Amino acid sequence: MAAETQPASTLTWQPCPNDKIGMECADLQVPADWQKPEGRKITLKIGRLKATGASKGSVLVAYGGPGAPGIAMSQNLHGWWTELRKNMDVITWDTRGYGGEQFQGLSTGLPCAWTRVPLPDFPQDDADFGRLSDTNRGYAEACRLKDPELFANMSSADHARDMEAVRKALDDDKLNYYGASYASFYGQAYARLFPNRVRTIVLDGSINHSPTDWSRELEAMAKSNERALQRFFTWCASNDCKDVPTLWRKLITQADRTPIPTKTANVAYRTRDLQSFALGMARQGTPGWPKLAEAIRKASKGDASDFVPARGLRYPDQATPVTECTDWPRFTDRKKMAATVARLRKIAPNTGTANTPASATLNCIGWPVPVTNPPTALPKNLPPLLGAGAWVESESADRILSQVPGSAVIRHDGPGHTLYGTNTCARDHINRYFTTTTLPPQKTRC
Repeated sequence: MAAETQPASTLTWQPCPNDKIGMECADLQVPADWQKPEGRKITLKIGRLKATGASKGSVLVAYGGPGAPGIAMSQNLHGWWTELRKNMDVITWDTRGYGGEQFQGLSTGLPCAWTRVPLPDFPQDDADFGRLSDTNRGYAEACRLKDPELFANMSSADHARDMEAVRKALDDDKLNYYGASYASFYGQAYARLFPNRVRTIVLDGSINHSPTDWSRELEAMAKSNERALQRFFTWCASNDCKDVPTLWRKLITQADRTPIPTKTANVAYRTRDLQSFALGMARQGTPGWPKLAEAIRKASKGDASDFVPARGLRYPDQATPVTECTDWPRFTDRKKMAATVARLRKIAPNTGTANTPASATLNCIGWPVPVTNPPTALPKNLPPLLGAGAWVESESADRILSQVPGSAVIRHDGPGHTLYGTNTCARDHINRYFTTTTLPPQKTRC
């Protein structure tokens, strides 16, 4: 691999810009294109919170993404790491491309507008499919032309190669890595690219980017979403909303024919919009379930206003998907798309394709850069890894880590997204794994 041939860098540490917690920063030069190691370089800004006791090594941390300002986030979330820092340095970095004022990042940025646009409807015919392709390419080109080389090298595998450069610059023999949410993709990519360099990897709140069969994985995601809504329906059976499951099924059938209006000007929701918002409310657990029941009742009477987000865009949306479109398979023709949609709707009649890559990658159709980091199974020679997650996420972690013998998953039987920052039980297990490589029992619940 290109990253393994790079000479170790020397990091010069100094106080981070606007530092308030004693964090040190350093610059690391890496190739813009890892396939051209001698070519143009970009700057990664690295941050370090030194161990408060005798250091036994370092843990590299990424908070999510598809890209994020790790340094600014560590400044705000430094309390997370108090216990771990008794034994380990905590390292983070501002990911490539996601610099600039919008992301508060200090690494080389991709100077794009990062436009948020609603997810489109599924094309109804080949002409629709072509128009969607042209529209997406227009969004992409406005960003790509600012820096074509960096735009083409923004996948999670590129981030993983950056992680390997950080490991070498730190002169660590092997990598300890905590990846939350989308940053768990970096960990999965690193495990594929550099399996012999892995000491510990934690995937917290992950989606499976390492399936043995992508079609089956899409089905598994749809089934998890269906179970999420069924939890709400089960609760309704014992509470004052026994009518809601029947109303929901009638509602999504109706919305497939005619969008349900709201009191917000020019906003009306089709089936997948309602399913996406309902899933978000269902995953809040009991605090959100009474509101969801009332929203469904009102929508069934012709007013979907309670589904309208209080902030942000009024429809399920996505920012310019520069990383996502290089990580996820996309539909290349309408026939394959229609077959996938029909299959997922049959598997998950209440939630359909909502909140799965089948919908999320619609904005990638026609993208000018190919999928360079497709979902791929993990290699056979990895040490045991650790997953963590709440509803849905722990199921995904199970599917990922079932490929790695001896691995374990920490489960939280409740709502939430990622565990380390909010669940002290999970945090203690994760800290122990990083410091001693000791895993919790495989069916640990927190």
